[in-house]
Amino acid sequence: MNNWLNRICALILLPLCILLWGCAPVSTSASANDSEFAAKVLEVIRKNPKAIIDSVQAYNREQQQKANAAREQLRQQLTTEPRLIVRNSPVTGSPDLKIVLVEFSDFQCPFCARAHSTVKEFMAKYGKEVSLTYKHLPLTEIHPQALPAALASWSAQQQGKFWEYHDALFSQQANLGEELYVKLANDLGLDVDKFNRDRQSASAKEAINKDIELAQGLGINSTPTFIMNGIPFAGAVSLADMESVLNEVKTASAAK
Repeated sequence: MNNWLNRICALILLPLCILLWGCAPVSTSASANDSEFAAKVLEVIRKNPKAIIDSVQAYNREQQQKANAAREQLRQQLTTEPRLIVRNSPVTGSPDLKIVLVEFSDFQCPFCARAHSTVKEFMAKYGKEVSLTYKHLPLTEIHPQALPAALASWSAQQQGKFWEYHDALFSQQANLGEELYVKLANDLGLDVDKFNRDRQSASAKEAINKDIELAQGLGINSTPTFIMNGIPFAGAVSLADMESVLNEVKTASAAK
């Protein structure tokens, strides 16, 4: 019973503090490791189990509602100003940035590799009116080479060779690893010393993390996921699927 209470205490400690004592900062002396403080929290739980659970559920619902509202606001911004999502990410296709196709992808994801050929076909057909930008979403829990590959591609971007490196990574997905990353840098005529420095830099990690944070803000947790002017779609989609979304974007734009 005590172990169960201790787990519940750990799970609800932060919202409980907020609910019982308001928005005042919690004293550093009243931490979860403070046995006296923990004992008081456990006593409250023992006396009011249902009230505590209801309070935590209400807190979680409130947090989820706030997250959903922020996510919807961001999507609306991307609908009206699609260029805002590009930031410092690589872009190819139309320089106008009026219709922006965003791809959240992982170089070790097999579905991303399947989608890659479709995206290339789509951009070959619509690249004069659509801008494609790439966002890193390495699923490190299941793809050990996703982050190293992302860092390597970012380093290639610093020498103006992102898309060539990106294509090569997907075409040789079965061989992802240190040997391939250096080989591709040599094959593309990169300054390999700079390439190695860049992919080990804090700037590289920060760039990848910003893309991950953006994905989290949009509620994206799988790859490949696409957004075209605020319209999301996911998976190894077909050319017809992408064309359907493009038509939807054009119709919405014409109606404004």
